[in-house]
Amino acid sequence: MLSQRIIAIARGRGLCHGAAAARGWNVARSTALKSHFHTTRLLQAETVKVPQMAESISEGTLKSWSKKEGDTVSADEEVATIETDKIDVQVNAPQSGTIVKLLASEEDTVQVGQDLFIIEPGTVEPSSASEGASETADKAEPADQQVDKKLPSAPPPSESDKKPELKEVTTKPKPEEPKKEVKKESTKPKETKAAPAAPKPAAGARTETRVKMSRMRLRIAERLKESQNAAASLTTFNEIDMSSLIDMRKKHKDAVLKQHDVKLGFMSAFAKACTLALQEIPAANASIEGDEIVYRDYVDLSVAVATPKGLVTPVVRNAEGMNFVDIEKEIAALGKKARDGKLTLEDMAGGSFTISNGGVFGSLYGTPIINLPQAAVLGMHTIKEKPVVVDGQIVIRPIMVVALTYDHRLLDGREAVTFLVRVKEYIEDPRKMLLA
Repeated sequence: MLSQRIIAIARGRGLCHGAAAARGWNVARSTALKSHFHTTRLLQAETVKVPQMAESISEGTLKSWSKKEGDTVSADEEVATIETDKIDVQVNAPQSGTIVKLLASEEDTVQVGQDLFIIEPGTVEPSSASEGASETADKAEPADQQVDKKLPSAPPPSESDKKPELKEVTTKPKPEEPKKEVKKESTKPKETKAAPAAPKPAAGARTETRVKMSRMRLRIAERLKESQNAAASLTTFNEIDMSSLIDMRKKHKDAVLKQHDVKLGFMSAFAKACTLALQEIPAANASIEGDEIVYRDYVDLSVAVATPKGLVTPVVRNAEGMNFVDIEKEIAALGKKARDGKLTLEDMAGGSFTISNGGVFGSLYGTPIINLPQAAVLGMHTIKEKPVVVDGQIVIRPIMVVALTYDHRLLDGREAVTFLVRVKEYIEDPRKMLLA
């Protein structure tokens, strides 16, 4: 009896050790699974930060998210847009994967280097368009095929029952009723499109709408006010007979378009005229830095371009070495980038003289504001036919009024007027630009 009890106790201990071992194995397995989960998911997730945008920009406004949590993205695909006081910066995914978490909200102010979102790397699978198409095909399956699929599970019909069933199946999809239903469905979107617009305020209603100023608009306002406060601004005007330039453009624009794939406009002529006049009046191409005047041998021409977000001034660099076609190509390329919102800081950095063409909007007169630290800006206006005196005779000519606003700290009146007269002479006889 004693020996049997000892054996039983020993067996019990063995069972206890076996259970403990089993429990230990389960704990180890659980730990291994957790470790595998952490190494494959959490440790691989990458936190994307607000990128460095420029030396002078340290923060921006998170304007919009292009993706939401749970969305998959490809490498270099846009995830967010940050608005700064100069340009809009796109933040792209560093690699393919899934957006795990967004760490900021739209309209938040974000700093350079701040955590923006978390992405978990992975392969982006192509959209299952074929699966969706097959499901749609199943749903749109003809009624006779749907009925045939049900028949095998039912008892086999007798010979007398087969004909009525087949008649019912073949006569079900009548074209008349479905057409009526389709017409009803197709008219629904039209009804929503024709829905009445929001009621207009009643006459005399005193309503207000408040919209937050964009960073770019705030920066523009700041710089314009800075220009008014710092520069001793003065504007001088002149009239230009555009007859010769218009004739030249009519004669050569088709050939230029065919050969160079660019439209020949008036901006290239004014740009070239200004570069030549700036070489004669270098103070108009200079700037003040502290107690020094910086004179430049090159002309980096800032061209004012209106965009939905405000006026920007991309730069045509080394314009003094370009001909008409080269200038037109560069202006066209910069204008397109500006309208598409793809200008970079490098496109707008610097600039030694500005041309602003308000004439494209119908402006007849105007006093442009100097783009500091530049010394002057030329304002072009619309072309109007006017009676003028030529060789003692009154004739009708296309006239453009041009304005030069200049910083009187750098330019005297004589220099400013001489500059504008030179531009007038070059435009009224474009052949002189070939001899300069």
